[in-house]
Amino acid sequence: MTLNRRDFVKSAAGIAAASTAGIAGCMGLASAETGTLSTRVSDRPGDIDDFESCLVTLSTIRIKPTDGEVKSFDVGETEVDLVDLQGDASALVDDVEVETGTYEYLQLEVGGTDATLTDGSDATVEVPGSAPLKFEKPFDIRADESTTFTADFTPVKAGNAGKYVLQPVAKEVTVTYESEETTTTETNTDETTTSE
Repeated sequence: MTLNRRDFVKSAAGIAAASTAGIAGCMGLASAETGTLSTRVSDRPGDIDDFESCLVTLSTIRIKPTDGEVKSFDVGETEVDLVDLQGDASALVDDVEVETGTYEYLQLEVGGTDATLTDGSDATVEVPGSAPLKFEKPFDIRADESTTFTADFTPVKAGNAGKYVLQPVAKEVTVTYESEETTTTETNTDETTTSE
């Protein structure tokens, strides 16, 4: 097929426009801004004094953006001992790179527990409904900054059968934003926190 000059110019312009759009699209994906989500866990008042040790294995972090689907991050088998995390102590679960934006909540998937009471006997510690622990504290991920989300939960005795359940402590959930210039801390004091 032979193109005259006018058809050739129109065809070349179309190809150039399509190529430019494709490059712009790739550049847009490549330049998506991200920040760091540092997830930590702590243990505040509950029935933790009953325990010699309360090992909790965490497997997954889930976060829900306000305008998108839940994002999951595999953290392997991160084990923490809640007995060691009382007061102001906390333990790092993982640091992950996340796209900037506002997120509605954070969930922690518990892979297992292994607990011993102060009298040396084994304790049964469960997650209600075998669901992830859900911390309904909104937070932001800001470009080139670190957001530290400290999820607080504790074992609470369930009835008289010697069983315990892990429950989030809503008023102790904290979010801290850190950059080279400023550090701000926001503490959740009035929101309810559930597991589902």
